Amino acid sequence: MIVSYTSVGKTVRLSRILRDGKAVVFAFDHGFEHGPGDFTSETIDPRGLLKKIVDAGVDAVMLTPGLAYVTRESWLGRTSLIVKVTGKTNLRPEEGRMLQSIIGTVDEAVSLGADAVAATVYWGSQYEDAMLSQWTSIKEEAERYGYPCLQLAYPRGPSIKNMYDVEVVKYGVRAAIEVGADLIKTYYTGSMEFFREVVKAASGVPVLMSGGAPRRSFMDFLKDVEDVMRAGAQGVVVGRNVFMHENPAAAIRAVMRIVHDGLTAEEAFKTVE
Repeated sequence: MIVSYTSVGKTVRLSRILRDGKAVVFAFDHGFEHGPGDFTSETIDPRGLLKKIVDAGVDAVMLTPGLAYVTRESWLGRTSLIVKVTGKTNLRPEEGRMLQSIIGTVDEAVSLGADAVAATVYWGSQYEDAMLSQWTSIKEEAERYGYPCLQLAYPRGPSIKNMYDVEVVKYGVRAAIEVGADLIKTYYTGSMEFFREVVKAASGVPVLMSGGAPRRSFMDFLKDVEDVMRAGAQGVVVGRNVFMHENPAAAIRAVMRIVHDGLTAEEAFKTVE
């Protein structure tokens, strides 16, 4: 078996993110994707919040190139960086929100010292072809540098009635591995049994649950995390359910105790109280 330099680099970088085969990634691209309305006066400056999350020991942060630069003193040398190189704003007309645009490059991720790049594909979108073209170009460039590619495999489109349906999510995950995703972030399907099918469809490619919109209670979210880990997932990518919590550092630590230490949701919740 011939092992190339780039495959070694990819293995090294993946091991920094999946430090024990599992990972909690803090996603913080919401200012671009959703606008400043997701933040309070205390969290509108990303540097302080990100420092709290990194201080809590999160495995990796996923940021846009510009935000990675602005917040560099909060994460530099202290956790893994994943640079998200596609995105879209909610300022564009609604009919165009099923398309992600290029907002960064693999070269920028390398310059920033990242361990991986991330890009979104809305499987089933009327713009699927354009995003596939973007993904292929990103993947090709990342391969030259030995960089893993995290795909945000999101089934969305006019023909998809329920994007959380297990068959729809499984299809998106299968499509992601068919185009070479090294890590997959996807939707929670609502039960451990259904998510076990999603993990199986990934055929060994690490699956991370998308944290999604804020749950009614933090305990509900922790139960989701417990279920996906019991289903065989390799971790979670969390955002709003953590940074909208009154104590984001305690919230991320609770998530990490489930992912890395195998605590139940109830046990982890007690560490927040």
